[in-house]
Amino acid sequence: MKPPFPEPSIVKMLRRGVVIPAHPLALNSQRKLDEQRQRALTRYYCTAGAGGVAVAVHTTQFEIRDKKVDLLQPVLELASQTVDEVAAKSGKEFIKIAGIIGKTEQAVKEAKLAAGLGYHLGLVSLGAWREGNNAQLLAHLRAISEIIPLFGFYLQPAVGGRVLDYRFWRRAVEIENLLAIKIAPFNRYYTLDVARAVWESGRTNEITLYTGNDDHIIFDLLSEFRFDQNPAKPAVTIAGGLLGHWAVWTQKAEQQLEEIKKMKQSGAPIFGEITILANQVTDANAAIFDPVHRYAGCIPGIHEVLRRQGLLENRHTLNPQETLSPGQMAEIDRVYNDYPHLHDDDFVRRHLDEWLK
Repeated sequence: MKPPFPEPSIVKMLRRGVVIPAHPLALNSQRKLDEQRQRALTRYYCTAGAGGVAVAVHTTQFEIRDKKVDLLQPVLELASQTVDEVAAKSGKEFIKIAGIIGKTEQAVKEAKLAAGLGYHLGLVSLGAWREGNNAQLLAHLRAISEIIPLFGFYLQPAVGGRVLDYRFWRRAVEIENLLAIKIAPFNRYYTLDVARAVWESGRTNEITLYTGNDDHIIFDLLSEFRFDQNPAKPAVTIAGGLLGHWAVWTQKAEQQLEEIKKMKQSGAPIFGEITILANQVTDANAAIFDPVHRYAGCIPGIHEVLRRQGLLENRHTLNPQETLSPGQMAEIDRVYNDYPHLHDDDFVRRHLDEWLK
């Protein structure tokens, strides 16, 4: 039996390369789901030029699955409904991606939930398989692929991922409905493993790479990968991004991606201003994602920027102990002041009232 695939128009969008924010979780002062602001975030992303959203991922907080919290279905359902409402009003399509975690029994259950709610692909984290071998990991992916098309995921170990070697990726890219891979190991060697696996599979035109390397966003989008000297073979490129960093300042992220596409299509040498921008984006990400404290303040950092813009009421997470790290607020102040061209505060200010309705 043929595995499930998204509609051709969704596949076309995916391959073209779009901005996909990793969707945060809006909580009120009692740390309960704030549906009004959760919807506002989704509306913001769709209006700002994102091509889709990724929900129930690390940025949404994996704790939404805890029995005491029990927010997985409500959050997935709310995002799907809101995206559909925006799509109906705007006439645009959006890619809906659901995060899927856990061992196979849990992951299959989550895949069925996501597929039933209209999600197009499942972004599969393999963090639960820290001791698993490649054969186990591949069997796990194949089980999920029978329910929902796959968006492969190389998540960095510092936030719950694991090392996935070249041999794993070379086999994984043979799964027929694995259509994209988010590369987020924050490691150039591991990034090359994924690109080479796609290159050697011969599926360069079927599997689309998305950057999740928040420390290397612009340079990833500018990159081309070749692993031999055959000029007739199409290069492997990174077409778009699925990023926690793009959960903030999304309108500017979309503009940056479109400018990079134009540069690549022109064939002009890449240097100067775009490389300056690349390093400024990484500097801003360092303030928001808090690598100096091993990303402990990552989600609160995202929430702080959205709070400043009025999209969130606070920077609460489900875990009361999770907050900004020492010195992180000052770093966010610095990048806010030094790089005003990176944020989209004026855009948010113009639309905030309508998004909050």
